[in-house]
Amino acid sequence: MQRRQFLLASAVAAAPSSSWQPGKVRHLIPTASHDRILLKASFEAPLANAPVLRAGTRTFPGRMTDTRGEFWSFDATALAPGQPHNLQLFDAKKKPLCDPWELRTFPVPGARPERFRVLIHTCAGGDERIQPGHGPAYFLPLPTRHRLLDRALSFQPDAHIANGDHIYWDLRQTGAPPRYREDLIAATGRFERTAPVMGTANEDVLKRVCRQQILKLYETRFRGVPSFFLQDDHDYFENDDANATMVTYPPDHFMVQLGRGTRNLCYPEFLPDANRPLGLPGASAVDKPAGCGESYGTLRFGSLAEICLFDCRRYLSLAGPNAWVVPPETEQWLKARLQDRGMAHVAYLSSMPPVWSAGKWGDWYPDFLDAAGKLSLKAEKPFYQSGWTSQHDRLMQALSAQPSHIPLWISGDMHAHGEAQLLRTGSTDLRANPVNCFLSGALGTGDGWPSKGRRTRPYPSLHVEVDEKLPALEENGFLLVDFDPAATTVRSFRWTPEQGLDAIDRLQPYRTTVLKRRG
Repeated sequence: MQRRQFLLASAVAAAPSSSWQPGKVRHLIPTASHDRILLKASFEAPLANAPVLRAGTRTFPGRMTDTRGEFWSFDATALAPGQPHNLQLFDAKKKPLCDPWELRTFPVPGARPERFRVLIHTCAGGDERIQPGHGPAYFLPLPTRHRLLDRALSFQPDAHIANGDHIYWDLRQTGAPPRYREDLIAATGRFERTAPVMGTANEDVLKRVCRQQILKLYETRFRGVPSFFLQDDHDYFENDDANATMVTYPPDHFMVQLGRGTRNLCYPEFLPDANRPLGLPGASAVDKPAGCGESYGTLRFGSLAEICLFDCRRYLSLAGPNAWVVPPETEQWLKARLQDRGMAHVAYLSSMPPVWSAGKWGDWYPDFLDAAGKLSLKAEKPFYQSGWTSQHDRLMQALSAQPSHIPLWISGDMHAHGEAQLLRTGSTDLRANPVNCFLSGALGTGDGWPSKGRRTRPYPSLHVEVDEKLPALEENGFLLVDFDPAATTVRSFRWTPEQGLDAIDRLQPYRTTVLKRRG
């Protein structure tokens, strides 16, 4: 789509309809493949009997995902591909629970659509009541985040990726905001680590946290857009820290149960894909919809575009030179997808960012922050695992060496916008086909930018050589990525509170990058 067409579309595209009535529904977040829709929903009050989802003339029973009947999952299968499906929720007595709405399945895998647009953002979570002293909110107010999301939706994306940090409620690490706001803890409750998460008082605490940071943010505005939620460190209720007191990752049992519980309640699992093994870690669990994954997913739009999504925290290992960020089976799947010449585009999207570092422990790289606040390699970073960087280098080399696709890796976590072409990683020269790397911009960050705590904004790691097209910029925003058969176009949107709230409603891309396929 040319720039003139893009601006025209943004001018005529409508924000989500205010006439749609949610009824008794508190939130709706669906995902889709070419023949299946998976929906997560919650209700204002518990339902004693299972509600049903009607898709066209067929109905699909709800599956309760909590222990009280407030949260339900709906799995609509064997649907027609590439078609709009009329959906509506009903209670057990066949009374409507909300207005009907429409959701389109994706094209069949062999189809050749002409365009595909995906909205990408990161770090949308945070309780706006958390404040550092008496200054501005650590996180943006929910109405401001609503406005940013509604502006993004006005460009009519075909899909939506929320890349990690949907929750900020770190439990044990020094510096976690709730530790210093006892009134907020009193309002939400405390977790008891020796009790199960579901079916105990822990379930009530988890729901209060999720209600404030996820349900109140998304509500029902994404009911017509298939959404893909990737988890990062804070979604397991800890920051990625390592010190003499504790090493937070890989997550312990209680952290995993909180992460699984959040997904179970709030947002869909990843639907199966024919080219993603059903036995990857975190997939095909007996308490999840058939064949679905929790940590590794596929967004496939016909034969035009495939985005491989991968969680970098749950299965991270601490094995020195043999350590990994994703298990070997996952790495094999990621590299194998690059060889599929039937796809016009194959891209990576991870929770942990490549290229940029702020010297913290949970990076791909060995950089640490020295006393002067500069990245350095002159000493060993405590608890760093060299195998992480080795795996990074293998993935980057595979991206650069692929036969026909644009080497593209989009990530989140860094609370920043950024763009760079990776020219070298370690001793591997990638100049013949540099890897294009993007940071997607942060949706929920208020005045709690990481540089205030880390003493530095993100910079390219000393392990790599890059052409930094856009130095890391700590501002709110999102990406719109358009795929067509010949190119990928990445449009970056940015906003700061100094611009005023009304500026959100007029946001246009401040940076546009067109990446063309070779040949």
